Amino acid sequence: MQNLIKAGMSLAIIFLATGIGEKLPSFAGLIAVMPLTGALVLVWMYVENRGNPDIMQEFAKGALWGIIPSILFFCVVFLCFKKQLPLPVVLCSGFGVWLAAAFIHQLVLK
Repeated sequence: MQNLIKAGMSLAIIFLATGIGEKLPSFAGLIAVMPLTGALVLVWMYVENRGNPDIMQEFAKGALWGIIPSILFFCVVFLCFKKQLPLPVVLCSGFGVWLAAAFIHQLVLK
């Protein structure tokens, strides 16, 4: 049941962002990257790990430093769209940069 609630809340956020995106794309972008997702994960991790401060601290540290790969992803996506590249190229480029940055992220945090 808990997984069903998690999935439902995630879908609701995605549907909200895409619904708003038709009329207010920049606001939908803000919703898509807002800390709501991180807050939901914090709540579920807190519940599932009985508030273990070590786990919560490690999650917060990973999320904080994980912002950098996400920023790089959106920078590449923005630049690719500015060059009017097709969506598959945009996504592959963005995820390629994100993946490289995420790999470095994991190396640095170990």
